[in-house]
Amino acid sequence: MPSDAAVTGAVIGLDIGGTKTRGVRFENGAPVADESVGSSNVQNVTPEEAARNLAELFARIGGGDVAQVYVGAGGIDTDDDAAALAALIAPHVPGARITVVHDTRLLLAAGGASTGVAVIAGTGSAAWGRNSRGGEARAGGWGYLLGDEGSGYWLGREAVRHSLRRMNQGLEPDELSSALLASCGVDHPNMLIALFHSPATGRRFWAQQARLVVEAAGAGHAPSQALMDQAGSDLAELAAQTVRQLGLEGPVILGGGLGMNVPRLQESFRAALAAAGITDVRVLEQEPVFGVLQLVAEQQ
Repeated sequence: MPSDAAVTGAVIGLDIGGTKTRGVRFENGAPVADESVGSSNVQNVTPEEAARNLAELFARIGGGDVAQVYVGAGGIDTDDDAAALAALIAPHVPGARITVVHDTRLLLAAGGASTGVAVIAGTGSAAWGRNSRGGEARAGGWGYLLGDEGSGYWLGREAVRHSLRRMNQGLEPDELSSALLASCGVDHPNMLIALFHSPATGRRFWAQQARLVVEAAGAGHAPSQALMDQAGSDLAELAAQTVRQLGLEGPVILGGGLGMNVPRLQESFRAALAAAGITDVRVLEQEPVFGVLQLVAEQQ
């Protein structure tokens, strides 16, 4: 495999998640600009908002004379998805080669692996892997209406469901419910129903409430701890399915905002995979966008 040092000229890496877009400009393999703006994933924002955010990002990191742009984004399921995103980027980098892939590919490369399984636990969730024969497989990544188990959105939604169940049972709000009500600016769990379905909130808003579950679990709140453990177990199942399909032993690399920063979720993830006989499990130590250099080098 070519090394990062083989990458010459200006290369821009983009990591487009459900909440933010991170862009890094590399000159001869060295990062020279690193900026973040709002999401430019058209599954989460309008094409107009995506275009505005990309324009702001390129104004900060520079466009112009760029050899390649390598993009990892959630929800890239078809060639048409990739082409639509590339079309939004192209005006900022005339003549550049633009490659758009699912964001799990960045994660695997950022983990220093050319084969294995990458699992994203962020606003959404997904697993993707590749074996030495070039075979690829994926699990999850269907979006919040169909899946996203173990994701920030899933945890936020489950916090709402927990609060509503307590209300229906005639119980007072507990630690998690009280924190959720305060965060949402409402004073009764019944108001969460309309708020959840309101156009004023959305996937990103509810994913941001996952921090309340993490904090409550850390403070010893048993239902929140159970949710964190379930999230880790659900993510492990995505990984295990992908490992089995590809005939791999590992590695499994966990990334995303939750995956990289929440120890209890990491512990649950590792334990569930160990029970399935998968022990080569790693937590990503650098942001996925820095996997771009390896991926660009592989293209050369």
